[in-house]
Amino acid sequence: MTGQDAALSGIQRILAGDQYMSVYKAFKPEAYQAAELAVALTKGESPKADAATDTASGTSIPSFLLTPVAVTVDNIKDTVVKDGLYTVDQICTSAYKAACQKNGLE
Repeated sequence: MTGQDAALSGIQRILAGDQYMSVYKAFKPEAYQAAELAVALTKGESPKADAATDTASGTSIPSFLLTPVAVTVDNIKDTVVKDGLYTVDQICTSAYKAACQKNGLE
């Protein structure tokens, strides 16, 4: 089983061995690009994008494409904890304490 958006419950299931991975996009770069877009639009400017995405109808839409990361038991500390999405205390509640210890997340 896999997940999307690295939800806290998904991270906990990964540690427990009930879920293999979750797709994660770092929230800071995503928020930064959204802010840049909002500022440009409020100034009446056309947003500058680093890519374009084509819709099914063939319309090209300026886009910022972020690289998703597969969060597994091996990289929880280096992804969602390092980025500040969750703290170890938030992840390692009493129900997941043993799983955290087993996987070196303390």
